[in-house]
Order: sequence, then C-alpha cells, then structure tokens
Amino acid sequence: MDTLSPVLAFLEGVHPYDALHRDELTRVAGSFLRMEVPAGATIYRHGLPLDGLYLIQSGGVEVTDPNGALVSILGPRNSFGERGLMRDGLAVTTATACEDCVLLLLPAAVFHGLVQRAAPMRRFFTRARGGNLRKGSDLATTKLSDLLSRDPESCTADTTVVDAARKMRDLKISSLGVCDRDGMLLGVITQRDMSNKVVAGNFPPSAKVGAIMTADPVTLAPHALGSDILHVMLENRIGHLPITDHGRFVGMITQTDLTRFQAVSSAVLIRDVAQARTVHDLAQVTALIPQLLVQLVASHQSHEVVTRLITDIADAVTRRLLVMAQAELGAPPVPWLWLACGSQGRQDQTGVSDQDNCMIVDDAATPEDMIYFQQFAQIVSEGLNACGYVYCPGDMMASNPRWCQPLHVWQGYFRNWIATPSTEAQMLASVMFDLRAIGGPAPSLFHDLQAQTLETASKNSIFVAHMVANSLTHTPPLGLLRGFATIRTGEHRNQIDLKHNGVVPVADLARVYALRGRITEANTRNRLQAAEDFGVISDSGARDLIEAYDLIAGMRLENQSNLIRSGRAADNFLAPSDLSDFERSHLRDAFVVVRTMQGALGHGRVL
Repeated sequence: MDTLSPVLAFLEGVHPYDALHRDELTRVAGSFLRMEVPAGATIYRHGLPLDGLYLIQSGGVEVTDPNGALVSILGPRNSFGERGLMRDGLAVTTATACEDCVLLLLPAAVFHGLVQRAAPMRRFFTRARGGNLRKGSDLATTKLSDLLSRDPESCTADTTVVDAARKMRDLKISSLGVCDRDGMLLGVITQRDMSNKVVAGNFPPSAKVGAIMTADPVTLAPHALGSDILHVMLENRIGHLPITDHGRFVGMITQTDLTRFQAVSSAVLIRDVAQARTVHDLAQVTALIPQLLVQLVASHQSHEVVTRLITDIADAVTRRLLVMAQAELGAPPVPWLWLACGSQGRQDQTGVSDQDNCMIVDDAATPEDMIYFQQFAQIVSEGLNACGYVYCPGDMMASNPRWCQPLHVWQGYFRNWIATPSTEAQMLASVMFDLRAIGGPAPSLFHDLQAQTLETASKNSIFVAHMVANSLTHTPPLGLLRGFATIRTGEHRNQIDLKHNGVVPVADLARVYALRGRITEANTRNRLQAAEDFGVISDSGARDLIEAYDLIAGMRLENQSNLIRSGRAADNFLAPSDLSDFERSHLRDAFVVVRTMQGALGHGRVL
C-alpha cells in the first residue's frame, strides 16, 4: 500500500477519479504505470496505436494536430489520449514533452473496463451528449420511418373508383397512394374524396381514380421528424400525408396513426399561426417561442430537434405572411418562390434569430411585375420584423431589390460569384448556399438553380479553394494553456461566442463538404451525415465532428435557456467560468475537434 499512496493521493485531487469509490480508486491507482519522459521526447504520434490514457503528474506536454498545428499545452492533472482511445485506439494527435515530465499511464484495457463500469469515468470521457437525452416515444422526436407501421398500399391512376374503394375496405384503410408503374407518387385518393366526388358528386363509380385524386399532394421524407406531420396537417388541414423517398411512395401517415403520440406545444403554436388573421396575432404566437425553447431544453430534447421545431414555427409564420401579402396586393402576376437562408435556411434557429430571405421570380416577369413583388417582399419582411425576426443587419432580405429578382438574374449572380470569387462573392455565396424554399407555387425555380450551381461550383477548383479559405475565418476560441480565448473587452468581456466561434465554424465546414459532394441538404447536421455517406469525409471524422457539433450546439441552447429563465434576453455568449470543470473540459475537447477538421480541410486532407 505504501507504494500506492503517492498515486492515490494524487488521483484524489483529479477529476473524475475523485468521484470513484475508495476501493475502485485503490484498484485504479495500482493499475497506473509511472513514466519519466525527458523534454523533447515524443510520447505518441498521430495514427499509431495508443498504449493507454496518459495523466500528467508533473511537467508539460505539447499536443499538435495531424497538420502540426499546436492544439494545447498541458500541465499537471491534465489527461490526454482519450479521444483516440474512445474512437478506434489510434492517436488522433501527436504528444511531445515540452519539459521533463512524470506521466501516469492507465493501460488501454483497464481504461475501457473502467469507462464501462464506473459512471463518473463514463460521463467524463464520453463526449457524446446523446446518452443524457430522453428517448421516449414522443412524436416530436420520432422519425417518420419509425411511424410507418405497414407496407405502402397504392393503386394506379387508371384504377376504377369502385375497385379502389373495395381495396380500402378489404385492407381496412382510409386512403391509397396513386402511383405510376415505377412506384412514383402521382396523387392520393381518400374515402372523403369518394364521398364528396362520387357518392355526393357527379362522378360515377366507374370513374378512374386519376380523375378524383388529389394530384401532387404535400409529402414528407422518411427522415423528417414526426412533429412535421402535425405541422403540415394543421397548416394544410389534411388528414392523410404520403411519405416519399425521392418521389417514390413508401407509406402513408394518417391522423389515426398519431393518437399514441403527442407534440402539443409546438403543434399548438403552428395551429395558432395558421389561424392568425393579423400580424399582431402572429406576434403573440412568436412571443411564446422563448418559453417553448425553455420547455424543450428542460425535457432534454436534442439540439437538432429543438432548433427544428423553432424553425418550423418561423416557416409557418413566413407562409402565413405570404398569404396575407397576396390578400393585400392581389394574385401574383407570374410564378414565384420565397426562400430562407441563414439559420432558418439551415433549420437551426434558436431563441435569437434575425431574418435572411430572398425571392426568385419567373423570367416572364415584366418591370411592372417586379414592382408588385418588391411591394410583396416589403410586406412580408415588415411582418417578420414585427414578429421578432428582426431585419438582417447585412440587408440580406427580399425587401432589398437586389435579392428579389427573376431567375436569370439569380443564375448570373451565382455564375459571377463562382467565376470571380472576391471576398464579397465568397460571403454571398456562403449565405446563398444555405437556401431553402419556404413558400410559393414554383419550387422548380430553385431546384434547377441549385443543381446547376452545385455542378458548376464543385468543378471550379479555384472557387472551391476560396470557399475553403472562407470557411476557416471563424475559428474555435481555444487558448493554448488548456483554456479558452475569451473576448477581452466590451460588454461580453471574459465570455466566448458560441455562435460565431462555436456552431458557425462547423456550419462552414459542412457547407464546403456539401459543395464537394454536391449535397442538396441545407441543415448542418444532415450535411455532415450526407458527407460521410458520400465519402467526402471519413466515418471517424464525421462521427467526431457530429459529436463535437452536438455538444457545442446543445450547450448554446442550454445557455440561452438559462438566460431566459433568469429573465434576460437569450444571446450566444457564455462565460467559461460559469461552467463546471467537466463541462469546460468537454467543450474544449469539442473545439479541438473542430479546429483539427479545419486544419485538415485547409491542408487538403480528409479526416
């Protein structure tokens, strides 16, 4: 026991060992191997197997990323090597003694066993926050693919109404998808259609389904959230929602399917938005968003669910304002499309959001038509501002005539940005690569533009290089001495910006990955997952970056919730001193991952 006493005494002052039971701590102390390492010696190199977890008892260690950039200077009581151990056993950094050191090495097998059986170790060394999230059967957090309880039932457009009715009767269902021979969805036929149009209408039972079906219905993809069903059903007043995968019919969700699920809060707000008659009514709804954020965070919803639900409300408000603008100005003269960019485009809005939007108008528009659309955009933009989505400081709004233009002008914008990637072009392209259609009768205006732009941009190596450089302008707030580079002056002195130095660097990385892989997703997390699927980044790199993003984005929401609870307005600034040692350690590790991925991208490497 005497030989263990110095190690025991040391571990008792190091977290998370100080939280272990005494017997467990004694066993752990006996498992550590003592190493004396001279200054300048390499402890381990990137990409090589790790012997275990290193803990500094005395001295200092420099940690560098795969590109040789300095990540940290560690001192006594700091551990290192855990990220590689928790991933695949290979070092993800290089560690070098910057002065004579005494290290304690916990062998890899002992480390993994301890993480599995000791909760304090598991909590400390597992960066992913998903284990603390609620996994209940809540509609808001359930993917549509998990709600589909049976194979899709369909018929063709030339099926007779009576045959379709018999099929629904035999299967005890209330609707069918109407598909072509390849399974692509053409429309939906319901019992209500038959009742209104055949039994009480003018169509005979021998009529073809194609004559009475709802053609080109609203659909959702299998990866959408269950809450999207309620939002779409409430907003469009429909009871049957087809689910399609790239146009192929894969199932139907009905109101009956939802009886065992609840997503009351966000659904109620969406309902109230859909029923609002005035901008004042809408503003009363959006005033409840901070309360919704607090409730969602308190129920341990994942950040991507919270931000998605909040963005859904912004989308519904926007669409309601589009309807109000048409009611005021009359029918639009030509087809058009309203799009969101920024956080709304990425579907990651929080309690702090300005508006970023634009309009694409059909090329048939005349100068007089464009006056209509500029007035239209002004009405919508003013309404959004009144609802708390304040005017964009950079004037990236459809109310600015520059961002309310016919399709051919937009094509010219992107063509020029790609051909001449100036500083402004890089900034504008970054914003506009996050476009997402919100409302309007002509979604093809954007689909064609997006496809053309991604193909052209991904083939232009100079433009891609400039986009890579632009993505590295926002860096994580890392200090070298195991701390954070906080803001030094002003209102937010000694704080870090979890938006511009936290989530934005990851969003910038994801945007470049999307460009390289011609990925059409706008959401940051979905882009990272798609980048992994397309081989743009490695499985391990994607996993590390997604986990880091989850932690940073989750902590940002928790901080906003705390501010709202204390009666203050939500913002993106956090004082590291307000965090526990545990939280600071994990947040810093997440920032290290982001900077490592930035370094790899900047050096043209794939991690």
